[in-house]
Amino acid sequence: MPETDLNLLIALETLLDDGSVAGAARRLGLSASAMSRTLARLRATTGDPLLVRAGREMVLTPYAETIRERTRNALHEARTVLRPSRTEPDLSTLRHIFTIRANDGFVEAFGSALIDAATKLAPHVRLRFTSKPEKSAMHLRDGSADLEIGVLGNMGPEVRLQALFRDRFMGVVRKGHPLEREGAITPERYVAFGHVVASRRSGATGPVDDALAALSLERRIVAVVPGFPAALAVARTSDLIALVPASFVNAQTACREGAASADIHAFELPVATEALTVSQMWHPRLDVDPIHRWLAQAARAVGMSAAGAVVTRRV
Repeated sequence: MPETDLNLLIALETLLDDGSVAGAARRLGLSASAMSRTLARLRATTGDPLLVRAGREMVLTPYAETIRERTRNALHEARTVLRPSRTEPDLSTLRHIFTIRANDGFVEAFGSALIDAATKLAPHVRLRFTSKPEKSAMHLRDGSADLEIGVLGNMGPEVRLQALFRDRFMGVVRKGHPLEREGAITPERYVAFGHVVASRRSGATGPVDDALAALSLERRIVAVVPGFPAALAVARTSDLIALVPASFVNAQTACREGAASADIHAFELPVATEALTVSQMWHPRLDVDPIHRWLAQAARAVGMSAAGAVVTRRV
């Protein structure tokens, strides 16, 4: 049985990533003719054209599109097997950009703590936070994100998961709001005012609405905003009630004590809802990477600190 030339895997990954014979040749230090011959071998091996002419450009075939992620992962795994890192990285000289997908609320509440924890030991690293308009494992699978932080969604069975802390929702209104001035906050008083909610999707209801429905009550949702910072900003300057995580409220009052916290009043919800588990997620191909392991440990330490704040602090 003839052996497959695994060197073709490197050429295949480069071609699929670049989408150009000339570009792939430059990246691999080959001549254009040598790269063309390699593409011919790949076509013969796979039985697919892989790259085809479309006007003046080359485009990937449907089969090539389907194997891009598998090729990248296979090459990464092969390199890890052949060149495993058995020593801890020298953090003082480490130069690396980590990409972390997280919503605005997490970044505002814990971004500075994670940056501080990371750069104290590794002053040359950069943490690049990107938004997560949807819950998807795609960015972890294709390597465009190192970590995703948030409440677990449908991420796929292979994605690694580690809980960081437990959270809960709280209500927030501006200082001087009737809910603050006029006694206990009952479910009936809670639904008597309009609400602003944070949601990345079109639907704006959730567990709070289910708990209210059990009492034959319903919130009047006046506005939907993309994130918790925006919801809090609206509540600060209106009579609307915002629904935000306790960790975010605590970070607002703890980190910006004084004027920034003097204009809001946070309260426990008048209905019971289940706690939220905030987790970090990553692709298993990074399990043996000591640099990634160090980042995950730093995030875990920040999460454990957040857990204590959520449990013990009341606003």
